[in-house]
Amino acid sequence: MRNAFFLATFLICSLLHAQQFSGTVVSEFNQPLQDVYIENQRTQEHTHSNELGRFELLNTKIGDTVMFRSLGYSTQLLEVETMLDNKIVLKLKPVELKELVVASQKNFTSTVSKIDLEIAPVTSSQEILRKVPGLFIGQHAGGGKAEQIFLRGFDIDHGTDVAIDVDGMPVNMVSHAHGQGYSDLHFLIPETIDVIDFGKGAYYADKGDFNTAGYVSFKTKDYLQKNSLSLSLGQFNTLRTVGIFNLLDKKSTDNSYLAVEYLESDGPFESPQNFNRINLFTKYIKNLASGDRVELTASHFTSRWDASGQIPQRAVDRGLITRFGAIDDTEGGDTSRTNFNISFQSILSENTTLTANAFYSNYTFELFSNFTFFLEDPISGDQIKQRENRDIYGINTKFNYNQNFSNFDLDLSYGFSLRHDVNNDVELSRTANRKTTLEVLQLGDINQTNTSAYVEAMLDFGKFKIQPVVRLDHFNFLYNDQLQENYETQSETETLLNPKLNLYYTINNDFQVYAKSGLGFHSNDARVVVANQGEEILPRSYNADLGLTWKPAPRLLVEGALWYLFLEQEFVYVGDAGIVEPSGKTRRYGIDLSARYQLTDWLFLNADATYTKARAIDELDGEDFIPLAPDFTLVSGLYFKDIKNFSGGLQMRYIDDRPANEDNTIIAEGYTVFDLNVSYEFNKLTLGVRVENLFDIDWNEAQFATESRLRNESASTEELHFTPGTPFYIRGIATYTF
Repeated sequence: MRNAFFLATFLICSLLHAQQFSGTVVSEFNQPLQDVYIENQRTQEHTHSNELGRFELLNTKIGDTVMFRSLGYSTQLLEVETMLDNKIVLKLKPVELKELVVASQKNFTSTVSKIDLEIAPVTSSQEILRKVPGLFIGQHAGGGKAEQIFLRGFDIDHGTDVAIDVDGMPVNMVSHAHGQGYSDLHFLIPETIDVIDFGKGAYYADKGDFNTAGYVSFKTKDYLQKNSLSLSLGQFNTLRTVGIFNLLDKKSTDNSYLAVEYLESDGPFESPQNFNRINLFTKYIKNLASGDRVELTASHFTSRWDASGQIPQRAVDRGLITRFGAIDDTEGGDTSRTNFNISFQSILSENTTLTANAFYSNYTFELFSNFTFFLEDPISGDQIKQRENRDIYGINTKFNYNQNFSNFDLDLSYGFSLRHDVNNDVELSRTANRKTTLEVLQLGDINQTNTSAYVEAMLDFGKFKIQPVVRLDHFNFLYNDQLQENYETQSETETLLNPKLNLYYTINNDFQVYAKSGLGFHSNDARVVVANQGEEILPRSYNADLGLTWKPAPRLLVEGALWYLFLEQEFVYVGDAGIVEPSGKTRRYGIDLSARYQLTDWLFLNADATYTKARAIDELDGEDFIPLAPDFTLVSGLYFKDIKNFSGGLQMRYIDDRPANEDNTIIAEGYTVFDLNVSYEFNKLTLGVRVENLFDIDWNEAQFATESRLRNESASTEELHFTPGTPFYIRGIATYTF
């Protein structure tokens, strides 16, 4: 009897085990592939591969046919011969939109960015953020300062309302000398980017501080297919060179490479920018026998520049200066960042994986600006210096658990994060000629800590999916004001709980609709927090999206969303003046539309359009405009790839006129700019030409309504101040691969 019981138990367990088909999906370069769609052709059961390429497919038996599909790779059909430890190799192939199946995509934004990067690779830091549909940027300080960002009716400044990270390491700087959320991405070498993951709104469990208008996450390449050397020469004494080299034998099971970038340029300005930047980046990946994976990355970036600043329109109209002249050409700065990041991916059980990373960054920043010229000091001028030196320590963990039930599948994620910033000698001073300090306005030390935890569940009922999320954030703010006579640590703490709920419904393989809702937030500067005694210092955003993803034709992909965003009262620290300004409640709503159309095997058409209405709630009608908030934007491009060894494209970006002040009496001028690139590849050498501002129009890249006074003026004037956009600019590029 006992033997019969054990035999029955063994047979049942064997049967259950035999129904589970498992293994790993890798590329032809032996790299694990994530989010590969895997489907049993008999039962229609499906799953996706995880970060380590691992998968488990239930209700499968010997003889079944299983399909493996991922955009940019050849689809493979496999007849099951063994249930365990299968290794499936997918080969690279050109992207074809007709192969994309909406219902099988787990991360659609990464898929869209994969298409865009495939047909139009990024080759400059200016292009990195422009890959996000609906996101505009503007540079206004000599090329070394972080770009100004616009998204969903926000003038985000340099990152206050969009969360940005690279390989799990945050880019946004809290309590920054120049502006809250300051995000300098220039340490990222464009050629090392593998994936650009993005999302609009605040619907994401693992995105916390600054995730109000959206987030952008960059993933660097794990390996190189080829080594490469690139040299670019252009107008305005511009030179850029990049080298990317494998450090290990290609037969090795591990991967390592080194990337080096150097860039210099004077820019189109009458006073040379004398800009230069150097980037070093290296990554090492150890694949353990257990199937686990360790990644080590290190990078260093340093940059310095001079700048002509934002010039007043009246000075150009009067002929005092040209569009590329300056009132004060002693602006500029220098900055650096050193990063160390270690990541670990582990299979804890058949159903559970762990992804974690720990990071350290040292960051320095010094910026000289003059926005008002001689308004405050008619003799020495109004130049200011902003300076800081910080260390950032952090860790992120994410556990992922998958379980299949009879009526639904469960994908459960939960995690914990810690970030600690030590920012010493944060300074705002009045200076002259970048040498003499006239007055120290602000000087202090900031310690800021953010701990967070979240739980996210995806319940998949087939056509219908529901995704509840809850996120908890705790902040500790410390500030020591060095200008006070007595030593005193000012401190405040705050905790915030943000729920989110997302719903998805798949109508058919090519049509999905969704509804998203959730609360997001951004922290305020620590100096605001202690000055305001912890009141209203973590302003929430209330978000809702109603959207669709649709393939109306085999080679046409359309995405659209109607959205709404309400932002609570907040207090803003103005780093340029060292003061706190209240900002009232705001309301934004609009529509986003995107299309990707593959006209032929080699010809692609892209278009991204946004319409937004942004208003302050508590202000009178006509005085409720939000300065610089874009109301209509359009980006479109026509690209060709690998036609008789030629590739290239023509891209247009357009932004409408928009208010520069609250009553719309000063207008920030819109513009339409075309860029062109063409390249030819033969053997191991690729030669290319890139042209920015093809039709040489006059356009303003950055614009502000500012009150200023020139040296000989008796009274100040508030009007449009701007940084001119690049005129016709051509450069040649030669790239050698080996």
